[in-house]
Amino acid sequence: MTYDLRAKAALLRVLGHPLRLAIVSELAAGPKCVTDIQELLGVQQANVSQHLTALRHERIVDFHEDGKLRCYYIARPSLARVILRLIQGDFPVVAQSKQAVRRASQRRRALETADGKPVTCDSKCRE
Repeated sequence: MTYDLRAKAALLRVLGHPLRLAIVSELAAGPKCVTDIQELLGVQQANVSQHLTALRHERIVDFHEDGKLRCYYIARPSLARVILRLIQGDFPVVAQSKQAVRRASQRRRALETADGKPVTCDSKCRE
């Protein structure tokens, strides 16, 4: 594959914590200092700082210092938009009958044998 799945898995692990998702959500609305995030989320400053460190390690957020305050912002806005769509979305489960799955598998095999090369699951698989 052309992308590093280990790096993507590491990114997803960092995002796999509810407090980190809440931090990303808050920062998506605009930059905030640690004390602001602490008050908004109702958690201790040390806890917020640990989660911000994890998010910084994956370069999801970054900060500027304003005197003694660190003000954090989203460093990867396009990623933050995707994350927000994911956590705010409703993704219903679509069940398929055994027969529908079998028909799709048969169509796929027929396509593979017709042109002799493997078929990727694109629009041909969903026909």
